[in-house]
Amino acid sequence: MQLTGAEIVVECLKEQGVDTVFGYPGGTILNVYDALYKHSDEINHILTSHEQGAAHAADGYARATGKVGVCLATSGPGATNLVTGIATAYMDSVPMVAITCNVNLPLLGKDSFQEVDIAGVTMPITKHGYIVKDVNILADTLRKAFAIAKTGRPGPVLVDITKDVTANKCEFEAVAPAAAEVSCKYTQDDIVKAVELMKASKKPYIYVGGGAVISGAKEEVRKLAELLDAPVCDTLMGKGVMDGHNDAYTGMIGMHGTKTSNLGVSDCDLLIALGARFSDRVVGNAAKFASGAKILHIDIDAAEINKNIRTDAFVVGDLKEILQKINEQLPKQEHSEWMAHIKELKEKYPLNYDKNGLSCPFVIEEIDRLTEGKAVITTDVGQHQMWAAQYYKYSEPRTFLSSGGLGTMGYGLGACIGAKMGNPDKICINIAGDGCFRMNMNELATASRYQIPIIQVVINNHVLGMVRQWQTLFYDKRYSQTVLDDGVDFCMVAKGLGCEAIRVTKKEEVEDAIKTAISLKKPVLIECVIPEDDKVFPMVPAGAPISDVFDAKDLEESK
Repeated sequence: MQLTGAEIVVECLKEQGVDTVFGYPGGTILNVYDALYKHSDEINHILTSHEQGAAHAADGYARATGKVGVCLATSGPGATNLVTGIATAYMDSVPMVAITCNVNLPLLGKDSFQEVDIAGVTMPITKHGYIVKDVNILADTLRKAFAIAKTGRPGPVLVDITKDVTANKCEFEAVAPAAAEVSCKYTQDDIVKAVELMKASKKPYIYVGGGAVISGAKEEVRKLAELLDAPVCDTLMGKGVMDGHNDAYTGMIGMHGTKTSNLGVSDCDLLIALGARFSDRVVGNAAKFASGAKILHIDIDAAEINKNIRTDAFVVGDLKEILQKINEQLPKQEHSEWMAHIKELKEKYPLNYDKNGLSCPFVIEEIDRLTEGKAVITTDVGQHQMWAAQYYKYSEPRTFLSSGGLGTMGYGLGACIGAKMGNPDKICINIAGDGCFRMNMNELATASRYQIPIIQVVINNHVLGMVRQWQTLFYDKRYSQTVLDDGVDFCMVAKGLGCEAIRVTKKEEVEDAIKTAISLKKPVLIECVIPEDDKVFPMVPAGAPISDVFDAKDLEESK
């Protein structure tokens, strides 16, 4: 059948099983929006307040569901407003297709109104980018984009379409979407070597990254931990793969990881990295990271092997599949002395905070208790992000969504909207600091417009908390441009944008506020006012080995 390019875009979205898209219309993409209007009963379009919010929403939808997220934008500033969201998805390996439209083909390259080479702009932050100038290749290009986005190590793909292509017609025939290819680059010898390393180890440690979430390897990771009789730590991206209540789980590793994880990894004789990339925030001083251990790295992306940390052995391929084979061949191990030592570390160095007044860790623990650990938690970036990673006990993957690699302030609210659209039956809560919330709080209007029942928690310390923490510890308290103590009233802002709002200033008010927000089943903001100098501990100074981890007690004793 003969269809316009715009109609082909919609048919390809339907073909790929897309039920929700996020975007903002404009001149060059009007034909696509006209086609979407005719299919509004099949594809739900969420009009965000800003294109950046659309990209973050598509990202949050993808992380929470495992599907490919889709965002739409017009040319010029509409397209460039997606860039931060695309980069965020790229750094955290999130499958996303960003569809933009550009000026008519004869106007390309002539500095036309709202013309930007968005494919060129996004080249370093996408798995692939396309410029479609011929309607006859549009359908196949879109199909390739979805396949690339979800195959192997996932990531964002950009498809930029000239406006005349969306109006031109060609023959279209529906095609069933191709199954994602599984990357299989390992050999049986690789599996055998991995198993032999595990059998020879006396003090093994498992380090879980975001790849374990992406591959759906939860059961395999938990089985490995049981067979190997080993402790397990995770990164920010790996939350929920190992149940946070499991005795073998020791918490996050890295700059704000637990003392147990950081000291344990520094003392182990075999570190098994599962779908992790040895980020600088994890390893600290790379030359001194797990220096007494052999490193076994399992990852789908061969480019990550030996990039940041030299390995003794590696297996390249799908983590779930590889762990299934390893678990079949690994006899039950026993490391009672090592596990007893790790247990002692956990008892000696528990996470701790001042319980005298209202604090973010207390709020997080109350959210955990009142949601029974079953909510989807999104965050922005900063102190509140670390507290949310530390004090909520994640028992399932895809329930902690946060910008890890790029560290994008303003990410959480859009991501929370996307997560809720993908998981309408789950409680979805965004934790943000007041500095982050200012950046994209306009997306409360999106939640209000569609009555999306998310809960926005603003941890308000009236400062840029994480930057202030560094200024306090390393810059002699020179608080350059980090004080936000002005006249902004977040509750009034929320109400002005059509949401309910609750302000909390005492510990005793937290429970009722959370219960009320859940029961209202509409968008609600909870502002929690905390002291300006609360700090995230433990902490590792930048560039130091992770064994140099310190907490508030250590800091006090060093004075």
